[in-house]
Amino acid sequence: MAVEVRFRPGARTDLFDLYTYIAAQSGRERAGSYIERIEAACMRLTHFPERGTRRDDLGPGLLRTVGFERRATIVFRVEKDAVDIVRILYGGRDLEMALRDT
Repeated sequence: MAVEVRFRPGARTDLFDLYTYIAAQSGRERAGSYIERIEAACMRLTHFPERGTRRDDLGPGLLRTVGFERRATIVFRVEKDAVDIVRILYGGRDLEMALRDT
């Protein structure tokens, strides 16, 4: 059964910041393409919400992470009828610190 995928405010901000950074370094076309691929990966969670690694060490509940193209980490929470994309972290960002800010 498919579930809804929702982007939380922190994840939306992460996508915007990531787009801005890549656009400045490599151009808007490359940035847009990268963001589209990340969003598509997030949307695939609608059919496979239990994918990724469960991360109870980062917070209570059903927090999970999945890598994206060896450069980003998608942090999400599985709810009964939805997947909430909590953060999208680029590079080697500290997950605990980023989630503390959320």
